[in-house]
Amino acid sequence: MSILRNAAIGTLMACVAAPTVMAATKSDFNYVVDRFADIEVLRYKVPGFEDLSLGQKKLIYYLTEAGIMGRDMLWDQNCKYNLPLRRLLETVYANYSGNKNDKEFKAFEKYLKQLWFGNGVHHHYSMDKFTPEFSRKWLDGQIAKLPAADKPSDLDTLMRVVFDAEFMSKRVNQVEGADLIKTSANNMYENVSQLEVENYYAALKDTTDLTPVSYGLNARVTKDAKGNVVEQVYKIGGVYSPAIERIVELLNKAKQYAENPKQAAIIDKLVEFYTTGSLKTFDDYSILWVEDTDSQVDFINGFIESYGDPLGMTGSYESIVNFKNIPASHRTEVISGNAQWFESNSPVDPRFRKDEVKGVTAKVITAAILAGDAYPATPIGINLPNANWIRAAHGSKSVTIENITQAYDEAAHGNGFNEEFVPDAAMRELMDKYLFITDNLHTDLHECLGHASGRLLPGVDPDALKAHGSTLEETRADLFALYYLADPKLIELGLIDSPEAYKAQYYKYILNGLMTQLMRIEPGKDVEEAHMRNRKLISEWCLAKGKANKVIELYDDNGKTYVRINDYNALRNLFGELLAEIQRIKSEGDYEAGRDLVETYGVKVDQKLHKQVLDRYSHLSIAPYKGFVNPVYTPVFDADGNITDVAVSYDEDYISQQMRYSRDYSPLTK
Repeated sequence: MSILRNAAIGTLMACVAAPTVMAATKSDFNYVVDRFADIEVLRYKVPGFEDLSLGQKKLIYYLTEAGIMGRDMLWDQNCKYNLPLRRLLETVYANYSGNKNDKEFKAFEKYLKQLWFGNGVHHHYSMDKFTPEFSRKWLDGQIAKLPAADKPSDLDTLMRVVFDAEFMSKRVNQVEGADLIKTSANNMYENVSQLEVENYYAALKDTTDLTPVSYGLNARVTKDAKGNVVEQVYKIGGVYSPAIERIVELLNKAKQYAENPKQAAIIDKLVEFYTTGSLKTFDDYSILWVEDTDSQVDFINGFIESYGDPLGMTGSYESIVNFKNIPASHRTEVISGNAQWFESNSPVDPRFRKDEVKGVTAKVITAAILAGDAYPATPIGINLPNANWIRAAHGSKSVTIENITQAYDEAAHGNGFNEEFVPDAAMRELMDKYLFITDNLHTDLHECLGHASGRLLPGVDPDALKAHGSTLEETRADLFALYYLADPKLIELGLIDSPEAYKAQYYKYILNGLMTQLMRIEPGKDVEEAHMRNRKLISEWCLAKGKANKVIELYDDNGKTYVRINDYNALRNLFGELLAEIQRIKSEGDYEAGRDLVETYGVKVDQKLHKQVLDRYSHLSIAPYKGFVNPVYTPVFDADGNITDVAVSYDEDYISQQMRYSRDYSPLTK
């Protein structure tokens, strides 16, 4: 609920360290690695790594190894057939000796690339199963050539996963009225219904507990031999033990190079959590982590975000290793230093505001590695921990990932988006001038203040909004950011130099929410991903509520639909009005009101407009989704076996990296 996924299509700009308005410059670095289906794979630089101390480089090296080592867990969480299918298809790929320009082989390679990108057989955004464009006969022929030891015993089931469109068709189903557990193909639940799961956790929860653990965060829910609902915990000796043992081993190596005792204690507590599976220990770890503001190197590693669970409880494995970009962090430090002002002046009911904002820290970071659910597709901002009571008592840590946004920006130069969808030359000029900073101010405000704002009323279950919780949380954070982007306080703080700058972000946001993000949806489909629902909800609600005064208009010009914002002040007031209502819903746990907002404004697609958007995008060289290959870190040893340096390289391609990861980081498939 606290990771900001890439929201822009073709207009995402890079972060800057200060409010100086500047144009991005094209780099000689080759950012684009591969392009297939609806995906473009990029690489990113890690500026400043060479300037770190040897101890920091060693720390990063072992933390990156630990992060990648959890890859199998995510694949298995996403679908129980993912790992055996990946192993089979990669074996076919590695052993193929035919014509690599053959139509069937090229279609097979495309399918395998899609699986790698989705960390399984389902699309990472739509959650729909990938459709193979090669024949069953061709694949059967390739499997027949394999040695007997490489042929799985459950081959018929795996072939059904690939070729039966109705079998395991949706990784996360969010259709209102369906049993979201039984109709979702993820591997976080087995042989249980949605009602059984909800009743199980309702019986565990103590509504008077002011420091509740994150129930279900690290467990698969199933039934025992007697038919009782039980948890199978992710820990050493439990589910995923071989992978967690390797992660712990690498974390302990990393600990030897901790920058300070606080950081060493954080690693120790994470190891304890992985060893015991105790959610209380995870909270202790989270508190230590959020209170460490001294270390330059930082990381997340664990079962964190719950977008992969239709009920929003179980965390998917992910890891990001990073270090602070000290010069660029000025902007976020200014924002976090004024967190109380933003909270106190929020348009929400004072009953739902925090009386005292504690420990909100923010920084700009350089990502060193992306892993688990943050790879290949990654967030551009993070705010953790997720537990509301920890945020209230101990604060939160917010980051903007500058080298990732820089890579997006560099790869997007000259893609034709603005010319196609922004007919007003003056607005294009404003966007060219100010999206460079306002995109990232939006991320900063969303992560640093939006997620950290507000409070639950006593006794309100943090999971009260159920399947709609993730969408409404992202809506709340986006609205907080949008509302304050237009506030004169940002000029007063020196974060922006023009009272007109926010209009560039407002226009892009509404355009994206009403129209351009539809390029990520297949014809005839509804919007299902939480961040897309959030943006659609905000934009459609404002369009509807501002209709009488024509605050926003959709208008036609030569058969093409465009967005016009007639009253930016009125739009800001609408953002504030909706923010107040979303915060009330969250603070009171008003499930019905939250569900109605999501279902009314965030789900259904105008099919005629959708077709037009797809047609217009078809003439542009823009992939709807982007992700990354990681840099490669190689330790340099002296004659005595001591690490004397860690070298970073950027020349590994997408296929090579995925095959290497499967070879070297697969403790669950050995």
